[in-house]
Amino acid sequence: MSDAFENIVGAFQPGPTPGPGRTPGPVGMAILLICWIALGLMPFVFSVRDLQLATGRIGTPGTLTVLSCESLGEGRYDCKGRFVSDRGGEVVMVDASPDSTAGDVKRAQLTPQGDRAVPTGTTGLVAALTMPFLGVGVLAFLPYVFLYVFKARRGRRAAVILGSVLTAVSLAGVVAGLVAASS
Repeated sequence: MSDAFENIVGAFQPGPTPGPGRTPGPVGMAILLICWIALGLMPFVFSVRDLQLATGRIGTPGTLTVLSCESLGEGRYDCKGRFVSDRGGEVVMVDASPDSTAGDVKRAQLTPQGDRAVPTGTTGLVAALTMPFLGVGVLAFLPYVFLYVFKARRGRRAAVILGSVLTAVSLAGVVAGLVAASS
């Protein structure tokens, strides 16, 4: 019994600390920083289309009525709705946001493909900003890491303060976006 206990305790003991030669070299560090920057910029790139829809720059404005929401299991839903354009014309059957409820009626924007309708107005805009706020959180401490990698002593404290403020703003924006998306 004591051998099992020692194995468990041994699993939580700190390992060797990296010394000279155990950290990435300049090329490895450059690759890691490029990957970090790419990871932080991806939410901005992938949210452009949703922001354009939420602000009405692309798509067709109208009204979405959610007709049904089918449970796919594990908290996932597939919702279908009816979209009526403000310009009139035919009624289009579309995919609705998976966080909708059957019977919801809301202002929406039809995608140019005509297969999906997304909420517009303040709620739609705040929901569309969720991913950019996540990107801000990913990039928040990047200035500090650059200062650390280049062994700069000056400005680290300011970089930590900036990173903390950006992380708090990011967290608030992500929570607000998730609340807006679910309402």
